[in-house]
Amino acid sequence: MTSSSQTRSTIGFLVGAALLIGGVGSLWGWALPLVVLAILLMVMAHEFGHYIVAKRSGMLVTDFFVGFGPVLWATTRGETRYGIRALPLGGFVKVPGMTWIDEIDPALESRTYRSASYPRKVLFASAGSLVHLLLALVLAWASLVFFGTTQASSIGIAGFDTWAGHPTNAAQQAGLHPGDVFVSINGVPANAMSVVIDEVRAHANESITVVVRRHGHDLTVHATPQDGRNLRVGGEPLATGKMPQGFLGIALTNEVVKSSPLAAVPSAASLVWSTAVDGVRSLAHVVSPGEVSSIVHQITSPHFANSPQTQLSRPVSIVGVVRIADQAAQSNRDALLLILMNLNVFVGILNMLPMLPLDGGYVAVATYERLRRRGGTIYRANLAKLTPFVYFFLLVLGLLFLATLYLDVVDPITNPFK
Repeated sequence: MTSSSQTRSTIGFLVGAALLIGGVGSLWGWALPLVVLAILLMVMAHEFGHYIVAKRSGMLVTDFFVGFGPVLWATTRGETRYGIRALPLGGFVKVPGMTWIDEIDPALESRTYRSASYPRKVLFASAGSLVHLLLALVLAWASLVFFGTTQASSIGIAGFDTWAGHPTNAAQQAGLHPGDVFVSINGVPANAMSVVIDEVRAHANESITVVVRRHGHDLTVHATPQDGRNLRVGGEPLATGKMPQGFLGIALTNEVVKSSPLAAVPSAASLVWSTAVDGVRSLAHVVSPGEVSSIVHQITSPHFANSPQTQLSRPVSIVGVVRIADQAAQSNRDALLLILMNLNVFVGILNMLPMLPLDGGYVAVATYERLRRRGGTIYRANLAKLTPFVYFFLLVLGLLFLATLYLDVVDPITNPFK
């Protein structure tokens, strides 16, 4: 909410502007329009949160528009004008009386934002971020139910390797199947890939007892790992050295387990909560002197910007988010849902920072006015005094936005899904 007479999504504007830049700078594929549409819908859902709370609270909503700029289409229903504007950079909901200096028709004063009770002001200002929280919960739930989560302690068989001169490998001879999940090897719980690999390699040319779970039932098989020094793949031996190393000829993977719709509810809440905690920490890290220095160094040193370690912890602009989400959509739909979930959580947190023009700034002002209220006398905060702080905050936010945008365009992060 950046002006005195209307609530605008500042974050939405930045998102929309960056989407145009990202759209021009990215290769057009089937996934990119989907990602762009998903993020634009996220921005409009934010505005709808403000809209519905204002309506339910009895506030006057005069405008609800998708996009900015010239009006392409508009219609009036009741007291609200709905429409579409030319630039799809976000949207806005117009509510009179966002500050005390607005001139309002006395007949409408009782329905302005400034005349609303403190709880209604806080709920109205927080509604956008609450919608982001709800969207994050839905995305997390959908990811758990439809795609599942990787279980680090559950090791399965992804497929078989082919050994030169051998029609079948040791795993196939033992009757193991792709999709089997290891339970134990020689009585040792197979709760990590390292356990499976170490147990197999330690028993070259020796029979081992392998318990796997197949279609929900435990099955015991006996396998004899072959010495990798005598096996060749692509003309090269699987192992070298003086000591024998056992191989079954399997490719390992972590099992992916889907949750039931009911069980996914608390799991989704836990996932969103942990993401929010990480988001707060990341936000504090981004504005730390060390990270600011790192960003400057990345801008001046492409080699440093392209190093894997730097890219692993580098903050990204919305262009980077769009690119990564586009790459995820093409290779891993589960990752796309989680990226969108993270984006909703982060935008929700960022938008609640207690500084104007963000929604959190209006919550802070309303709270300050409530604390200064004495009896029936309403305290009216002078927002003009905050102008230097607002400009400084917008300067920092703008510089960070431009710096990360520059890095994402000039030195984009390597595709993490390859």
